[in-house]
Amino acid sequence: MVREISAGGVVVHSTREGWQVAVIEPQKEPSSAVSRQGGRKKSQKMLLALPKGLMDEGEKPEQTAVREVLEETGLRAVPVAKLGDIKYVYVRAWGDRERVFKIVSFYLLRYASGNIDDISADMRIEVKRAFWIPLEQAAQRLEYKGEKEIVRKAEQYLSVHPEVQQPIDHHTDV
Repeated sequence: MVREISAGGVVVHSTREGWQVAVIEPQKEPSSAVSRQGGRKKSQKMLLALPKGLMDEGEKPEQTAVREVLEETGLRAVPVAKLGDIKYVYVRAWGDRERVFKIVSFYLLRYASGNIDDISADMRIEVKRAFWIPLEQAAQRLEYKGEKEIVRKAEQYLSVHPEVQQPIDHHTDV
């Protein structure tokens, strides 16, 4: 079985309304929109996910999370803490249809700068759009069970680490 190692981020931003989290709506494969009955499109609910992607050679998981967040959301973010790993098996929907064992390491990241959904045209192949949602709604609105658990860990972390709300010193950002 093929193995894939990825990393992603739970990007949080403190607002007057409370914590917001950056989510993406991935582009769906056209075939997923067609039903077996007459080829008509089903009504589709919006699929929401956390930004994530494969590690580049020589990259550390935390670096991958920061890079993927920038590429998929347009946001620059500062690592705060590792939240955990999600492990699952999927079957590739393209090419060889091989089974893949995937590990995704997720990090809590704090928003530093950038405009959400300000992403390259090339990235639109993967990401339909990126936007903020209230953190307390994320566990209900995200599609994947493992990602729901990760945002719950982010909520828990933030509840016991109020210092995360402190302003970022942009002179020390990497």
